[in-house]
Amino acid sequence: MAFMAGLAALPSCASATGGYDFYGNWPTHVVAGDGTDIGIAALYQVDLNRFAGDGGRFQDAQTNRRKYLGIYVRKQGIYDLNVQYDYQARQWVDTFIRVRSKGLLGTDLGTFRFGYSKTPVGFEGVTSSAATTFIETALPTQAFWEGRRTGLDWAWLRPSYLINLGYYFVHKDLDGNNPGHSVAGRVAWVPVNEAGHVVHLGLSASRETPEWRDGTAPAARLRARPEDGLSTLRLVDSGALPYTNHIDRRGVEALWIEGPWSLQGEYLDAKVKRDGGRPNVSGHGYYAFATWTLTGESRYYSDGNVADRRYSSRNQAVIRPAHPWGALELAVRYSRLDLDDGAVAGGHEHNWTLGANWYLGEHLKFQANYVWAVSERRHVRVDPDIFEMRAQISF
Repeated sequence: MAFMAGLAALPSCASATGGYDFYGNWPTHVVAGDGTDIGIAALYQVDLNRFAGDGGRFQDAQTNRRKYLGIYVRKQGIYDLNVQYDYQARQWVDTFIRVRSKGLLGTDLGTFRFGYSKTPVGFEGVTSSAATTFIETALPTQAFWEGRRTGLDWAWLRPSYLINLGYYFVHKDLDGNNPGHSVAGRVAWVPVNEAGHVVHLGLSASRETPEWRDGTAPAARLRARPEDGLSTLRLVDSGALPYTNHIDRRGVEALWIEGPWSLQGEYLDAKVKRDGGRPNVSGHGYYAFATWTLTGESRYYSDGNVADRRYSSRNQAVIRPAHPWGALELAVRYSRLDLDDGAVAGGHEHNWTLGANWYLGEHLKFQANYVWAVSERRHVRVDPDIFEMRAQISF
């Protein structure tokens, strides 16, 4: 009750601090006379998971999912510096400096970013955690997306295409894990790129080369939760794959937005190359989903990715809900993952997910999902039904 009362008080408090309101941008940043923007960034998510038909394997849960807090300094068109930490998982998230060469040098040589950031293979994976259509990413994204690594990447962004190349060479990530290095690339053709009208077709690939650590050989592992975020049980799991020499990942992605409708899909695979005569291991999967925004808004697309209906310095009107009580969105997704390969019985799974999202203003979001999961591993079937809810605050 105290939380709701605090939210109710925000409009009057904000309006007293210089034009901010509950519906618009909250007073979390200041802009200097030269245009330098300094502010606090936060993402708070609290989730609820309920399971049925699982034979008692899963436990109902409700807790915090993410607690990001960070700071940023940016100057439009020139640079941005971002430092962010997840106090729930106790690990660093996006922490980098990005420079736009045209604004800095007067010549457009692309955008350069150095630091700890997301690797590009996996369309859902590189989407902001605050902006995902479903509460959890699809099965193949969980299994194959590499996550964040530290290094340098370069992006050449044009309205009709994009090129993104990265070399992640720092020996370990910011949490001291994942020793090794990676190279990655992503290209996309965007023949239609207007507000509310988008066609995006992309390809991506990477090679991760892990290193020995404290005398222990590197071991890859491919696995996924049944599209819930609070359990520790994976229904499909390759197990540890020791003596991994490198991991090759590939992706094919597509996005179509037409007014309040959208379609998005992706095929992903990974191949683990192992030393010492051990067999290589491969896995593959895909997902496809459709969305319909009942209140008429379009999904927001920029620089090769989708974003939530919240603050954007480019064009707030594109993503602000057209109604004072927010935007309502319905979504359905099908996903499939296969980790059976020869002697490695990682299992296979396919899921259907129904989702509903309520975007209340620019900073509040409420989600509900129902997942029907069907899995089999080593001739054992587990088919849980999962009900999920999330409340989110982000700025």
